[in-house]
Amino acid sequence: MTLSTPDSHNEPIAFIGGGNMASALIGGLLRRGLPASQIQVVEPVAEQRARLAQQFQVETSETAGESLRQAALVVWAVKPQTFRDAAQQSRAQTQNALHLSVAAGIRSDTLAGWLGTERVVRAMPNTPALIGQGMTALFARPAATAADRLAVERVVQPTGELLWLDAEAQLDAVTALSGSGPAYVFYFIEAMVQAGADMGLSRAQAQQLAIGTFTGASALAKASSEPPEVLRERVTSKGGTTHAALSCMEAGGMKALFIEAMQAARQRASQMGDEFGAA
Repeated sequence: MTLSTPDSHNEPIAFIGGGNMASALIGGLLRRGLPASQIQVVEPVAEQRARLAQQFQVETSETAGESLRQAALVVWAVKPQTFRDAAQQSRAQTQNALHLSVAAGIRSDTLAGWLGTERVVRAMPNTPALIGQGMTALFARPAATAADRLAVERVVQPTGELLWLDAEAQLDAVTALSGSGPAYVFYFIEAMVQAGADMGLSRAQAQQLAIGTFTGASALAKASSEPPEVLRERVTSKGGTTHAALSCMEAGGMKALFIEAMQAARQRASQMGDEFGAA
């Protein structure tokens, strides 16, 4: 059996599913220089196919066909609930390819069984990938070679940062931390905007201030060699306004509740793996 090894910058790539994450990856590949003619997308929704063809000039189809045999790398960007059926439709054409899954919750042993190959890499991206500011964690099964890992990195890198994991179980924690993390940030921004409006600012003013604060604080944390707790302490003068706010949060158990919430997200990620792995 001859395996397709995507060791070239211009190997054909197929996407199963053409939603937001697929669009982020396709856009990154095109910016990297991969010709649109080397990308094909299987997407059952006609409106999505039309959008992809217009935006990226890539080949699209409603169902899996023989052209999938040409793909050296297949990116699975379908909803977890539809993955199994999609895999059954494509398996005969894609068994020789490397597979990258961005579907949440489905473990790699389940994927390998559905796809008929051990060359599987799982990814947990997040939505800032849509603007090239994403954070993606990756786990590769042992059969994925160094060249396979490099091929996956070429696909993911244009969307932001990436992190390889040694243990697949860590992906559940990643899901809780960075996968779901943008929603936590938006939640805090919502609260800050509401508080600003309650205190007399316009919602537009409060939103500009809240988003700018998150952007600047994150940039400072990334640029600094000091841990977040030290940066926090430098903003917090004893008896000052920040101290009053943080004391209120601590009295309400906010940190403990936030940690508990992330544990709940991790637990749900693990449960999803059990559910999708069931026969």
